[in-house]
Amino acid sequence: QVQLVESGGGLVQAGASLRLSCAASGGTFGSYAMGWFRQAPGKERDLVAAMNWSGGSPYYAGSVKGRFTISRDNAKNTLYLQLNSLEPEDTAVYYCAARNFLYSTRPSEYRYWGQGTQVTVSS
Repeated sequence: QVQLVESGGGLVQAGASLRLSCAASGGTFGSYAMGWFRQAPGKERDLVAAMNWSGGSPYYAGSVKGRFTISRDNAKNTLYLQLNSLEPEDTAVYYCAARNFLYSTRPSEYRYWGQGTQVTVSS
């Protein structure tokens, strides 16, 4: 059983930066594809960024490409999401999620989820 714990969210002004972290325990972190999803009130949970177990080219949603960067440190069992040039539209609860080997854009295909961390961007 894998446990995921996100941290690093907060209230910031537009244009600011945040770094989210997702600490994993209870599994073989290096064998999992990891994703960052976000969900705003009244909206579906969407994939923001993801990367496969082996690294390689990550996936980014079009709305965050060039502003957000996903990375992982397998030695520390930690996933990161660097959020730059934040916009009010980025306001959401951000979740990290894990599935075996290859990432998917579908939330239903991820087996493990964190509890989420709130990111609020004021204009």
